[in-house]
Order: sequence, then structure tokens, then C-alpha cells
Amino acid sequence: MSIATKTGDGGETALAGGTRVSKADLRVEAYGTVDELNAVLGWARSVCTHAEIAAWTEGIQRTLFRVGGALSVDTRAQKEDRRPATLVSAADVDFLTGLVERIEGVEGILADWSLPGAHRESAAYEVARTVCRRAERCAVRLMEAGEEVLPEALQYLNRLSDALWLFGRWIEHEAGVDGRLRGERGASWSRAW
Repeated sequence: MSIATKTGDGGETALAGGTRVSKADLRVEAYGTVDELNAVLGWARSVCTHAEIAAWTEGIQRTLFRVGGALSVDTRAQKEDRRPATLVSAADVDFLTGLVERIEGVEGILADWSLPGAHRESAAYEVARTVCRRAERCAVRLMEAGEEVLPEALQYLNRLSDALWLFGRWIEHEAGVDGRLRGERGASWSRAW
């Protein structure tokens, strides 16, 4: 058996459940971007020397397979066939919320906006953050097009981008690197972002 099935040679692919759609379908774009995020997080984890953040990242990557699975389900076919959806739970979202609150509690973390590139490891998490925001936008476009999107999947992506930004700040903080956008003279960081 080969992974080269040739069934996608004409520009179509199958959603979970077997429905054939264009590879440019909004649902494919959404779960494909989550897949891209997972790959970028793998790269970030491979360069991360902060053991706790690396372990969290691996767990997040495993959860992202469920997020992608939830986005790949043709919800119309799911309702007709009563197939169980791959779910992302409120507990998954709460886990990320806990990480955000824990890291925000570190003195000096929220000093200012950050300028990506001050530290190699934090820069990897900045790239992941931007891909995460794109995945979130893809899921929102899918929802706005009238397709069902599991609310917890959208919440997870939203919370994850916050956590990834904070991973970068904590890495810089512990390395003694000042990655603040405005440095010493700038206004303090704002939650308005």
C-alpha cells in the first residue's frame, strides 16, 4: 500500500467521513493550516531548550491533531450518519488558559510588545503564533460561510496564540534577552491587542 493514492490528482480530497471536496475548500484550508501549525510547533520544540515549554509544546501538538480532526469533519454528513466527531474539550481550553495565567504571573513578562528575533527559540514560537492566528482566521471564515465549527476548537486556537506569544516572552526573560519593541523608553504593554 502506498500513500500516493492518486485520488487527489484532480484537485480534490476527502473530508473525514469520505465526502469529496476541492483542496481549496474552506474546511480543507482550516485543517490544513492547523497541520502547518503543528509542523511549525515541531520545529519550535526541536530548538527549545526550556524543558517545561518543550513538554507543553508536545502536548499541544497532540491536541492539535484533535483540533484538525474536528475541523475535518463534514458536519452535514456527520449529522446524517451520526458519526462521532473528534472533539476538543473545554478542559483543553482551560489547560491553555492556566498556562497563560501562570506565565503572565511571572514578574517582568508583560513589559511591552515584542520585536521577533531577539532570541532564536522565542522567534520560533513567534512564527508558530502567527500560523496559529492564521489557522484561527481560517476557522472563522469557515464558520462565517455557514459551516459548523466546534466552538472549543476555535477557543483553543485563540487561547493557543496567547500561550505561544507568552512562551516566547518567558524564553527571552529567562535568557536575559530584552526583546521589547520600544525598549526602556516605550510605554508599557497593553492588553488592547
